[in-house]
Formats: sequence, C-alpha cells, structure tokens
Amino acid sequence: MSDWALDALAERVKSRRQSSGDFSSDEGHQALEVVFEEQHSTRRKSSIVKTNMRPGAMRNDTSCFIHNMLEEKDEGVEPAQTEESIQDEKPADKPTGNPHQHSDHMQSRLLTKKQLSDMAFGIRELSKRLGRVKLMLKVKNIFVLTKLTDATLCAKAAELTKWLLDQDAQYNVYVQDTLKELKSFDIPSILEGDESKTDRLNYWNEALCKKSPHKFDIVLALGGDGTVLYASLLFQRIVPPVLSFAMGSLGFLTKFDFARYSAILPRAFNDGITVSLRLRFEGTIMRSVRREGDSDEDHKQRRLDEELVGAEADDHHTHRPDTAYHILNEIVLDRGPSGSMVALDVYGDEECFTTIAADGLIVATPTGSTAYNLAAGGSLCHPDNPVILLTAIAAHTLNFRPIILPDTMVLRIGVPYDARSSAYTSFDGKYRTELCPGDYVTISASRFPYPSVLPLNKRSEDWIESISRSLDWNSRAKQKPYTEEKKKDDSESKS
Repeated sequence: MSDWALDALAERVKSRRQSSGDFSSDEGHQALEVVFEEQHSTRRKSSIVKTNMRPGAMRNDTSCFIHNMLEEKDEGVEPAQTEESIQDEKPADKPTGNPHQHSDHMQSRLLTKKQLSDMAFGIRELSKRLGRVKLMLKVKNIFVLTKLTDATLCAKAAELTKWLLDQDAQYNVYVQDTLKELKSFDIPSILEGDESKTDRLNYWNEALCKKSPHKFDIVLALGGDGTVLYASLLFQRIVPPVLSFAMGSLGFLTKFDFARYSAILPRAFNDGITVSLRLRFEGTIMRSVRREGDSDEDHKQRRLDEELVGAEADDHHTHRPDTAYHILNEIVLDRGPSGSMVALDVYGDEECFTTIAADGLIVATPTGSTAYNLAAGGSLCHPDNPVILLTAIAAHTLNFRPIILPDTMVLRIGVPYDARSSAYTSFDGKYRTELCPGDYVTISASRFPYPSVLPLNKRSEDWIESISRSLDWNSRAKQKPYTEEKKKDDSESKS
C-alpha cells in the first residue's frame, strides 16, 4: 500500500473516531475496527498509524470488558446487578433471632458475601503490615496464663510473677484465681519485701476475660500448644497479644525460651514486638425448630437441603442459633459414642457440596493444619494462607480427598433429618455438644484474629522452623556424592 493510501486510510479512521461518540460503547468499538483487504490480512493494525503519531494514554477505546468495568468503578458507575451479585448482598446464613444475642457485635455468619470478603481481605492486609513493623506497647497490666494441673508450670508462673512485681515499672499482674489454692504457687514468697505488691497482684476468671478483654496489655502463656488454645477460648472476641513460652511437648505455637524470660520481656516491653495475626473461625450451632403439631415421623420427613439452599432457605423459623465460639485450630463433627459412622451434609455458601459417611469431619484453620487435620491425613498449610481446610475422618469412600476452600466461603455442616444417629461437635477440643438430626453448624472466618507474638525479625522462617523442629519434616540422610575413585574409573573407561 502506498503512502498516500495510508494517509487516506488514517484520515478515515480519524474521522470515524470523531463521529463514533462514546468509545466505551459497543458501537464505538465496532467503529474503530479496521478490516484490511484480503491480500493484506497479515499486516499489523499499527501500520495504519503515521510514524509521527503517538498512541493516546486513555483506556476508553479498549475492547476488554475487565477494563470497562474498572473504568465504570473509577467513574462511580455501578455495574448492572446480576443474580450472583444479588446473592452476594444476602446474609450467609439464616438471620434468625437477635444478632446481638450472644455478644455486642454482628456474628460473621450474618455478614454478606461482600462484607465477609472485605473483612478477610482487611485482616490479611493488616497482618502483612504488622509483620513489617515493630509494635511499641505501653505495658501496664500483664495477664499470666499457665496449666493448673502441672505443679512445675505453676511454680514457674510464681517465679515469673515475682520477677514482674519486682520490676521498677510497677506492673499489675493478673493470675488465675484458682492459683491461690495451690501450694506450688507460693503467694507469701511472691509478696514478701514490698507492701505495694499486694495491690498489684490481681486475679482473673473467665467472666473478667469475657467482660473486659481490653483491660490486659499482653498475655504471657506458660505451657504448650494447649495453653495457647486455651488463651484463644478465654478471649472470644478481642485478644491481647500473646507471648508464649515453650514449656510443653510439641511447641508449634510456643516461640520463646522460658530460661531467657528476664532478657526477652524487657526487650519486648521496651523495644517493641512483631505480631502475626492468625485466622480464627466462628462456629455457630443452629438448632432445628420443631413445627407446631408435627409428630416424630413428620419431623423426620423434613429435608435439610430444602431448608438451607432450597425453597425454604428464606424461612427464618426452621432453625434458631444456640451458641457461638471463635476457634484457633479446628471444629470437629464426629460420631461421638456411637459405634457406627455418621452422615453429614456439607453446604458451601448457597451450594450443596456433598453428603459424607465417615467417623467425622474436620474443618481446620491454617494454624490448625498441623493438629488433628494432620493426623487425619490433611494438608500442611502455611498460616498466612487465607483458606479453610476440610478433611474427613475415616471416610467410607476411597475417593474423598482433603479439600482446601477460600476463607470467604461460609460452610454449613449438618445432620440430615433421616440420619440414623446424632453427631457431636467440639470447638478446639472443648465445648463438646450433641447435634440432633436437623441441627447444623455454620462456620465462617472470624473478625477477631489471634495476635501471636513472634521473635523479632523471624516472621518469614518461623513456620518452616516449627514443622522442621517438631515433625522432622522432610528429614532424611543426604544422598552420598560419587567418590574420587569412582570418577577416576569413569575417566579411564572413556579413554
């Protein structure tokens, strides 16, 4: 094509651009399309542009629908609502009863899909930022937690309490109220030498943790992973930063050496701490409400799938919320004392996943991937991953494999109305409760993460060190290299 033909074609394109009006419309894109003659079909479209012309920086002439949606968002134009977007604005579970029945915050199961996604994204972003900074704490009230059934740990807690009360900073120390009755926690020796210690030694119970969690600046946990899980159960909402000393058997969640507490604590209080936010789940037990006048046979004829994702999904009278817990490791649904396997229906958001026949089902957090989930054959998962791990316990099929789901999904796991037996559920190994036919548990990401204190500058390698140290992960003898004699024989054979 000659130069004058190119110039003429460029003028035609320019005039059609000016007459096409809105470039973001479909008509605009069609007007900008250039069709070459058949013999020139291999010529690049950019060849119609003069060499002294520069392409514009605007994106409004693109035909990519993703860019169009981004432009609409930037301009404040709401995209047209679809059936999926309408579903995203609905609560994840039945909004029955009073949302503030168990606490003064909205339960995460009642958040919309969009709210859940925004909440999970916000927690992940905050966790990334906290991993790169040091938090300077104004420590005044210190919460001391230990295992009451271990006399050695109680004696260590007394030693730590005495050391804290002897410091010039005049800390207020809170210990468990039942420690007063134990000989291993020698209160007279703790308080000797200074009368002010009596006023600064205080006692906590579960009611105080529930009512005033913001009262404590930091938690010092002495024990193993079970002690850390107990701290999570004590603080069901706001959790103070937890600095855990490794004094148990395994030590996935305990990061500090108690023998060095006199050097670790002043540095943490004065120089700052690094915090890792661990994802927690909120599990709510939903009880089936028997309809007035229904017999036992009528009750068994009801269908759980219809009430959760079917025609009765919007009927708020089929179930009522019972209790809710925030957990750090896992929620387990199992067969309980029954000798037979249990049947469980699994629902994800508005979809029925499957019905599983097994000894039970584990819904684990990334932190809990190394606990019961690991023993049942589930995947190891880095705690920074935004996921839900679903693992069966002795499934009655060979092809039920562990599955990993996004943390923005809301799971509902229930016992069908026609099930042969009840199931049992537990939260971090505590609060074991029976689930009768028709009951289910709603599991979603919690808006209250667990802040775990890490050694300074060791955030990135902390988890790998834990599984290598505690599980001997991928530990094997190194493959031997060839010896020099072997290399010599090889060279002689080649010659």
